[in-house]
Amino acid sequence: MKPDITTREDIKQIISQFYEKLLADEQMYPFFDEIVVSNHLEKHLEIITDFWEDLLLDTRSYSNNVLQKHIDVHQKLPFKKEHFDLWLGYLLATINDSFEGLKADQMIARARSIATVMQVKFNLYQ
Repeated sequence: MKPDITTREDIKQIISQFYEKLLADEQMYPFFDEIVVSNHLEKHLEIITDFWEDLLLDTRSYSNNVLQKHIDVHQKLPFKKEHFDLWLGYLLATINDSFEGLKADQMIARARSIATVMQVKFNLYQ
């Protein structure tokens, strides 16, 4: 049996492995090129870990507007439906590879919800 997500370190593990998959995908990499080239990947991973830690462990670490951040990216490089499908597939696979339980299920449900909301905002939901 796999453990559930219980700590920031668990979330950081998921986010790190997830980003390895995203950055290896030629369709997804362009969205992160600027972060990688400017050597801000580790800072970015910490911010994303803050976001998920707030959602799963009820902390108050994340202070950005996640939707606005994605609107800004979309204006430079438009998202397509397949980008959200890839994002969600990689994240769910990463979670399921190492974790199971209530918090893992919550992360999966929130990821699905986030993907749906963003696709609606960008008129991509089908």
